[in-house]
Amino acid sequence: MATQKKIPLRKCVATGEMFPKKEMIRVVRSKEGKVSVDPTGKKSGRGAYVSKTVEAVNQAKKKNSLGNHLEASIPNEIYDELIVMIEREKLK
Repeated sequence: MATQKKIPLRKCVATGEMFPKKEMIRVVRSKEGKVSVDPTGKKSGRGAYVSKTVEAVNQAKKKNSLGNHLEASIPNEIYDELIVMIEREKLK
């Protein structure tokens, strides 16, 4: 009898919806306070997840939900990088 493997879910900080971890992008704050995008999902530090939609990234920027969750200021380059990653994935 085959048992189904549990799919890890994560909550989007912008929309509050739960999605499978693979459908999210992780943004991480290191111990030094540096904020970066974590495409592998394995960097050490405090992480926050955003849905892979431009609307969710814009909503997170507008509400500053990423900054609040990571307790750090998020530079605009991080949001730009997230949008570029989402657009690149749509082209595949």
